[in-house]
Amino acid sequence: MSILDSLPDEPEEHIDKQNNLLKRPQLKLDAPLRMMETAFLASTASLIWFINFYFPLGPLLRIFFPVPIALVYLRWGKRAAWMAAVTSGLLLSVLMGPVRSLLFVMPFAFMGVLLGAAWHRRVPWVISISLGAVLGTVGVFFRLWLLSLLSGEDFWVYVINQVTEIIEWIFLKLGILASPSASLINLGAIALIVFNNFLYLFVVHLAAWLLLDRLGNPIPRPPRWVQVLMDYE
Repeated sequence: MSILDSLPDEPEEHIDKQNNLLKRPQLKLDAPLRMMETAFLASTASLIWFINFYFPLGPLLRIFFPVPIALVYLRWGKRAAWMAAVTSGLLLSVLMGPVRSLLFVMPFAFMGVLLGAAWHRRVPWVISISLGAVLGTVGVFFRLWLLSLLSGEDFWVYVINQVTEIIEWIFLKLGILASPSASLINLGAIALIVFNNFLYLFVVHLAAWLLLDRLGNPIPRPPRWVQVLMDYE
């Protein structure tokens, strides 16, 4: 029997205290990094919206509206993502006014938190795209309501007029002589908004899949047919 064997074992409480002391320096180092990255990505999201508003480049920048905040969630969790969403809204409120800030926060800042949570939990694409499309649809109606309230005009009428022209064109091509009913036009408008949001969320997922893989924060794998279509290994 050696001398080391005769020594009493350290109590578990003492070992836990030592482990906690070892972790504290790492936590102190992570806190400034978390704050810096959250502020940087929040300002990135705001800058993308700001540039796209004054210098629109088509759908290119629009694809990345929710991605920086989702990246904050993947790297630092839910609390940091909400801080990034609030910070980006406050920054845009200073730069562009509260109304345009609200148009970003609802739905794109919230969408970033939602997508970050879905990707962090490794949710399949079909679920995260569906949830994002629902939020995006609500965001469209919120935008129409807010702009109608501030301008005193009903912007839903403009949507209905556009959808009416599309449905009448379809009826003409199909040889249908009847005029579309009001209920059909309203359903067509809602269906078009939902479809656009599904398509938008799918493209956002594609961009995030290709980008975040290279940043070391991969999102869940897409369906197999998407990988084959993109020829991505």
